[in-house]
Amino acid sequence: MLKKLIAGVVLVSSIVYASSEVNVYSHRHYDSDKQLFKMFEDKTGIKVNIVKAKANELMMRLEKEGKNSPADIFITADVGRLYLAQSKGLFQKIDSQYLNETIPEQLREKDGYWFGLTKRARVIVYNKDKVKPSELSTYEDLTAPKWNKRVIIRKSSNIYNQSLLASMIDSQGREKAKIWAEGIVKNMGRAPTGSDRDQMKAVVAGVGDVAIVNTYYVGQLLNSKKSNEVMVGKKMGVFFPNQGEGERGTHINISGAGVTLSSKNRDNAIKLLEFLASPEAQKVFAEANYEYPANPNVKASKLIQSLGTFKEDSIELYKYGVYNAEAVKIFDEVNWK
Repeated sequence: MLKKLIAGVVLVSSIVYASSEVNVYSHRHYDSDKQLFKMFEDKTGIKVNIVKAKANELMMRLEKEGKNSPADIFITADVGRLYLAQSKGLFQKIDSQYLNETIPEQLREKDGYWFGLTKRARVIVYNKDKVKPSELSTYEDLTAPKWNKRVIIRKSSNIYNQSLLASMIDSQGREKAKIWAEGIVKNMGRAPTGSDRDQMKAVVAGVGDVAIVNTYYVGQLLNSKKSNEVMVGKKMGVFFPNQGEGERGTHINISGAGVTLSSKNRDNAIKLLEFLASPEAQKVFAEANYEYPANPNVKASKLIQSLGTFKEDSIELYKYGVYNAEAVKIFDEVNWK
């Protein structure tokens, strides 16, 4: 009788556990996210189980697992990846009044397949000792002869660069976008390599004078535990390009998430997304990882605010995904490594 009773207790507890969890496949690798998942667990009693890997690896895993995938949420950086995941049928649409009212329309998929959680701007950084802000203006100007061998930027395989080029295809057409890519290749101070942090380190090392990076990496350098990285951050000036009258504004992108088609814990997944969009969570994204909040009612960190205000490109972000394949083709055509 006792064995049967114990078995019954175990069965019940396992059922309770299964209904009180949410499984997350995440490409993000920040301490801020660990903090947020712990906050969500403490607040709701719902256990957050995390699988971390590169975005493409997680998408391949979701495809392979199909309807049997344990994943409830897929989190990744860049609209290009979110669009690809949606096109592969990895997301399901959800109707959350809170998310629809909290996340601006530009930062979410119109039918509820994915939602932006954080925002970042792709800006021009420069060596304060070698470049004056008055010398800078637009992304396009970096193709001018005066920047010969002075531009540092990541590989063409980098999704951030693919989305930047995709935005140019949308705003200017393919030919002008290709001319820009060709001009950047000619003005590169070195063959593309490394992360956004590495681009800034190369600028300080004198390999080039300007680089294109995401804003939150500047915050990460300035608040690094490594003194050499703090030094690099302090030597960087930040310039928001394309701010003139009639110009489209600075390129922005998001980190975002969607509920997987295979989700077995759909309600819990929606609760987690709603929590991550809440002012409480958005403040952590802003203060701990120096990202711009997707929730417009939450302010950026003081450090990021100190970089200045800027006009954002108002492009519908899903177009980064629409033009991604064309952007990749252009990069190949101009031999952007």
